[in-house]
Amino acid sequence: MLDDRKAAILRAVVQEYIETAQPVGSAHVTRSGDLAVSSATVRNEMALLEREGYLVQPHTSAGRIPTDKGYRFFVDQLAPAGGLQPGQRQKVRDFFAKTHGELEQMLHDTSQLLSGLTDYAAVVVAPPHEVASIRSAQLVALGPRIALLVLVLSNGVVEKHSIELGADVGEERVSAAGARVSQQLVGRTLADPGAVPPSGDAVTDAVADAALGALRAASSSDAPDHVFVGGASRMAAAFDAVETVRGVLTILEQQYVVVGLLRDVLDRGLSVAIGIEHGVEPLAECSVVVAPYAVDGEHTGTIGVLGPTRMNYPQALAAVAVVSQRLGRHLHEG
Repeated sequence: MLDDRKAAILRAVVQEYIETAQPVGSAHVTRSGDLAVSSATVRNEMALLEREGYLVQPHTSAGRIPTDKGYRFFVDQLAPAGGLQPGQRQKVRDFFAKTHGELEQMLHDTSQLLSGLTDYAAVVVAPPHEVASIRSAQLVALGPRIALLVLVLSNGVVEKHSIELGADVGEERVSAAGARVSQQLVGRTLADPGAVPPSGDAVTDAVADAALGALRAASSSDAPDHVFVGGASRMAAAFDAVETVRGVLTILEQQYVVVGLLRDVLDRGLSVAIGIEHGVEPLAECSVVVAPYAVDGEHTGTIGVLGPTRMNYPQALAAVAVVSQRLGRHLHEG
């Protein structure tokens, strides 16, 4: 732990560096802080903070900048409670009041919203369909030998599965099979649809079995998580080194890496991973702020922002928290 004076100096350095991206000198800390000490005392304390690993001096004649350890202490102990500005809160309210339609488009738009609120790249991981419960199921005849199974899931997804029938069974039997399929599926998950009990009519049962077969085939496919990234181009303005920007953008294109990164951070009980803490080498100069969003009390998906380690942590945490809560509520209300 740091004493009050060192903590106040570290806070001043972190906040100034986040704002300006320039090394911070003792004279500035003396002027900006509420420290009733001389500039020489501040210099000595900054040297001790450097020795203890909280600050680093990039050049001999330059001021200091925070290390990952310094940012971590700031986030855990010093950062003021953040909040969105009134205009930003209104922007979030307006967005969720107006957004409707397909889940994929809504999540894409949500990533753009979050990026706009923070000026960082934003990531939204779609809910895994197989764990969602089925709210409604309809089976509709499209032709003599084809039907369509339409499912509405608890996470807001609408799934459609075409079913080829072996013979012209007629709309009446498709309708009868649909009623039995609906009775069986509603409340269950895609991963465990169960089986439709026999009705006594072989043709109706064959149609119902074909519908569940199509559903099982789709659920068993190893489909990747859907990831929506907004504001990736904003990362280019956050770094001076072209190679760093190239590495960050390359990682953002690798969805499985992004999903694994967000899940790993959450699994470790963190809301913020700073620099090398997250273990993805090309993102060593980045921090990640993450939060789950929930539907009906269950962790459904994940959202987060990716930015430089000198990100505005209070603002990023506030934006991610507000958007995750509103997204979960919106999906619940369907």
